[in-house]
Amino acid sequence: MLGVLGGMGPAATVDFLAKIVALTPARIDQEHLPILVNIAPHIPDRSAAILGHGPSPVPEMIRELHRLTAGGAHVIAIPCNSSHHWHAALQAECAVPILHIAAVTIAALDRVSDPVLIFATRGTLQSGFYQRQIEGAGHVWCVPSEVQQQVVDRVIAGVKAGSVQEAATELATLWPHWEGRIGAAVLGCTEIPLAAAALPPPPFQLIDSTQALARHCVAHCLVQR
Repeated sequence: MLGVLGGMGPAATVDFLAKIVALTPARIDQEHLPILVNIAPHIPDRSAAILGHGPSPVPEMIRELHRLTAGGAHVIAIPCNSSHHWHAALQAECAVPILHIAAVTIAALDRVSDPVLIFATRGTLQSGFYQRQIEGAGHVWCVPSEVQQQVVDRVIAGVKAGSVQEAATELATLWPHWEGRIGAAVLGCTEIPLAAAALPPPPFQLIDSTQALARHCVAHCLVQR
């Protein structure tokens, strides 16, 4: 059974679950995957913690992971990119595998031209795990300027506040700047795909971390059946 530690944020978790259902080759209810979902919005802000502006989310995340394993989860997905800054610490306290969202996302970089832009929270960028994954895959990465990152921050905050269309309008202002300058953009925060889905496709490839994690979960769980 797949365990999902969600609520970081709730809308992104619902999007992740919807993508799992859409990607599962099922014709009837009984062919879908059993999933145990833990929505835990009380977990402290992950990006703030990485930047030194708030408490660590690790103790609460470990507590919620134990609830999932006690409930029978055999593998766990966390549809929150920033939380993977602590992947090793969380895995050390968890008896079952925790899939790494950045690893499965960068595995989707197939036939992509460099450089690869990273759209993510400031905490995720500060952590550097996406940069390391991209370099490990033999690609070159880049990140938004400070002014552009302020737009990304507003996109993420807008989706968390339920203002998806406003967030999409903000995100759209970034597309023209990167046209012809990048091969792909990694949506390295699970709120950003919700805003991107409300827009026409940009003139470069989007790598959706939520979609990549959902696809990997489906493949993993089907093999384990």
